[in-house]
Amino acid sequence: MADAEALRLATQAALAADSTKATGIVALDVSGRLPLTDVFVFASGTSERQVGGIVDAIEERLAAMGARPPRREGRAGARWVLLDYVDIVVHVMHADDRAYYALDKLWKDCPELSLVGAGAVVRA
Repeated sequence: MADAEALRLATQAALAADSTKATGIVALDVSGRLPLTDVFVFASGTSERQVGGIVDAIEERLAAMGARPPRREGRAGARWVLLDYVDIVVHVMHADDRAYYALDKLWKDCPELSLVGAGAVVRA
């Protein structure tokens, strides 16, 4: 099971994505299948500009908590941006690319997390 810090970071990442009108926000507990991280957070945008905005919002919110991603990939193209915070990995993808790669389906046997914050469950 994902630890408390991973759940805290994932919740804040999901709330930040939600604040920028991201769609398809899903968090999966991959801790039982993947030794490298606890949670995958997925979010989609409909344009490269929106994907970039979602990424900015997530990075700003998590930086305010003292978290910085030691690894970030895909920012230049803004089609699929990966933010690796060690405890969580955030995938912000253009909706077309997300449908094509179907990572949610690849990890479908991992439990989906209901992330609660600001009085509401953040789910798409």
